[in-house]
Amino acid sequence: MAVNKLHVKKDDLVMVIAGKDKGKTGKVLRVIPDQGRVLVENLNIVKRHTRPTQANNAGGIIEKEAAIAISNVQLLCKSCNKPARTGIRVLEDGSKTRFCKQCSEIVDK
Repeated sequence: MAVNKLHVKKDDLVMVIAGKDKGKTGKVLRVIPDQGRVLVENLNIVKRHTRPTQANNAGGIIEKEAAIAISNVQLLCKSCNKPARTGIRVLEDGSKTRFCKQCSEIVDK
């Protein structure tokens, strides 16, 4: 099975471009490549009803992040401060890096 190449990575700052949280920004907590989804910090909050267990005696309703389709988020460029498409550029030393297609600045650290 082939590995899907995705345009966002863990700890990237992204903006949601579609759905109920459109326009909000957050940090990527987890990328799920085989499902094409990402978990973004404090976005797409759902309520989960949990049964009392030994770990959680009270049980009750817990609010947590749910996964968002990766096509509904765009990477926030640090230099132009806008959500932007990214491309891949090969540097002189042969390493690959991502760049913003609007301002041509490198977005990887």
